[in-house]
Amino acid sequence: MTKRALVLGGGGITGIAWEWGILAGLAAAGVRLGEADLVVGTSAGSVVGTQVASGLDVQERYESQLEPPDGEIAATIGTGVLLRYGLAMIGPRARTRARIGRYATRARTGSTAEERVAVIESRLPVRDWPDRLLRVTAVDVEDGKFRAFDKDSGVPLVRAVAASCAVPGVWPPVAVDGHRYMDGGVRSGANADLAAGYERVVVVAPLPRGLGISAQSEVEALRARSRVTLVTPSGAALKAFGRNVLDPAKRADAARAGLAQSADVVDQVRAVWDD
Repeated sequence: MTKRALVLGGGGITGIAWEWGILAGLAAAGVRLGEADLVVGTSAGSVVGTQVASGLDVQERYESQLEPPDGEIAATIGTGVLLRYGLAMIGPRARTRARIGRYATRARTGSTAEERVAVIESRLPVRDWPDRLLRVTAVDVEDGKFRAFDKDSGVPLVRAVAASCAVPGVWPPVAVDGHRYMDGGVRSGANADLAAGYERVVVVAPLPRGLGISAQSEVEALRARSRVTLVTPSGAALKAFGRNVLDPAKRADAARAGLAQSADVVDQVRAVWDD
């Protein structure tokens, strides 16, 4: 039996919306990525992946992205945050994630970790780990170690997703099992290597480069043993995202851009997923 994996990368609020547009468009064309045996979610992808693995209707979730963002306030990955990221990358690469972690623990973010977990819980329409294999990625702020949570980790799903979405310098690290974790995108924009061993792999990556390993390099490594394709935003989609991927006002435009782009990628995805 062919084993298939869906990998959903990070990309903020606009990344979530764009991924739903891609998934809804592909499903309408008969390519149902929600039937994956494994779903890997990083940051924004953990939000989408949790719902996909739980069997939620992709068309309904797409339509939810078109609703006005009443009461939602845009966060920003400002120049100062980006400068800190750049400084953290100076020096031995093996310690880059730990340096970013130290910054994450010291940064003033305007909210507590528990407040952030509550926000994620209020916006996530599922609470329990699905039966389908789901891996949610995060990085330990103390030593930079990578972790992929799943239903056997003993970690509440909402807390795992909140940890995966804890953008350093924007949101505070989230405590899990006595450790504090930050965004899984600090290691890789997609963490597609978690799909190693699966015969067919589709990677959907709003920000394919991220702070660490590029999705493209992970895909190239997977190709040695898997049929794999990488979907990244078109020029039109990037324009729809705007300059701030954390701006809820751009959500609907990003979702529509994903839906429109799905028509351009359906053949390449179908060739990996169904043929």
